[in-house]
Amino acid sequence: MDQTVETMAQKAAPMSESEKNAIIGGVLLSMLLAALDQTIVAPALPTIALALGYAEYLPWIVTGYLLTATAMAPLYGRISDVYGRRSVIYAAIMVFLLGSLVSALAPNMLVLVIGRAIQGAGGGGLFALAQTVIGDLVPPRERARYSAWISGTWAVASVAGPLLGGVFAEHLHWSLIFWINLPIGFLAMAIINNPLKKLPIAAKNHRIDGLGAVLLVIATSLLLLALNWGGSAYPWFSREILALVACSAVFWAFFALRLLKAAEPLISLDVLGNPIVLAGTLSMFLLQAANIGASVYLPVYLQSIVGLSVSESGMAMLGLLLGTVAGATLSGRLIPRFVHYKRIAMIGVSLAIVCVGVLSAIAGHASRLEVLILTTLTGLGSGTTFPVATVSVQNAVDRAHLGVATGVLTFLRTLGGALGVAILGAVALGYGLPLSSEGAATRIELSSALPFVMIFLTTGITLVPALIVLALMPEKELRGRDEHAAPVLAE
Repeated sequence: MDQTVETMAQKAAPMSESEKNAIIGGVLLSMLLAALDQTIVAPALPTIALALGYAEYLPWIVTGYLLTATAMAPLYGRISDVYGRRSVIYAAIMVFLLGSLVSALAPNMLVLVIGRAIQGAGGGGLFALAQTVIGDLVPPRERARYSAWISGTWAVASVAGPLLGGVFAEHLHWSLIFWINLPIGFLAMAIINNPLKKLPIAAKNHRIDGLGAVLLVIATSLLLLALNWGGSAYPWFSREILALVACSAVFWAFFALRLLKAAEPLISLDVLGNPIVLAGTLSMFLLQAANIGASVYLPVYLQSIVGLSVSESGMAMLGLLLGTVAGATLSGRLIPRFVHYKRIAMIGVSLAIVCVGVLSAIAGHASRLEVLILTTLTGLGSGTTFPVATVSVQNAVDRAHLGVATGVLTFLRTLGGALGVAILGAVALGYGLPLSSEGAATRIELSSALPFVMIFLTTGITLVPALIVLALMPEKELRGRDEHAAPVLAE
């Protein structure tokens, strides 16, 4: 089979640099679609509630998207390995645009939530497939520098999303936050249409494990519901949350059994057993748990303790965001120059741990400048991990497993963010920081910074095992342009 894969890759039509750049630009544009829809909706939620009513169901506009996007990411990776990137990424864009159309035309809250869930079903694929396609086109030794493009895409979405959402909702119409996806999506499809035809199918003779896919989606959805509702809609140890966790555990057990018994499991046991894949995905899981969790509560800290306004706190958050992009860019440029490239991420995570630790120590009396410097350096340090983890995982598997390995990485990255928000939410509640009914912290006045001291301290503690995992991760020499035929497993 490995010889077949290699032969197919060799017979693929040659692709020019301009065609490669067109594909990369197109898939990043499609990724921007999915990233925007995680940030553009929040400012429009009050307006949507006034227009459609049933404000108590507003959290489902966000949760519905998150559930399907997270659960579908590893499925798209496997499907694209079997049926090819072009048809699957087209399907993901079309599903996303269908969800956008349903959302834009929604006459009531129920239809809007359904539309958002459909969007997520496409968006989860766009996250995973963008990185997978870049992995197809660029050898690992050169791939790291494109991680800065991916981080830049997220940065644009993080800044432009809330701005556009606010402008559309306040001055035009809330449905424009969904209508805007249609021209962008069709443009992305037009850009990548012809060049993607030259991309070979890596594992054409394989098939998809449908039962395994169903079990994975159910297990993930139940877990995410528990993480989203715990501490907000229901107490953490309520019957509802415990039942969701128990049911999720049962389906995860069924999924694990299916992986062992299936002739062709959804996620190859060779991939899951690869020590580099395990370490790379786990480090990303822990890093996102710390990053996303802290970013949710940082604006509340800036408003409640530092004394900034809502708009000022938003501007102050740019330090963390731009620092992350700068860290990813720096790491991407350095990776090809270092034999022991994982040390770049280890130094970065160490810097982030120190900065978060200092922030927790001075949280009660820190100035705006001190917070800006520390959060920027935290972003700079943590940002170095994204290229290292992505390139390490993709370099550890052959082309036939590239999609599923990248899908697993994307899945655990998103799941880690959800878990981080839940953990820090529990810490916040435990130390007296009130939460709104939607699970997000409200603007409050506090006499003590203790809740935020503990939040930042927990963030730093979460980063420590990420550093340990990176230190234990095996390193494999990165392949160059003449070494596309990688072994299935890294030794």
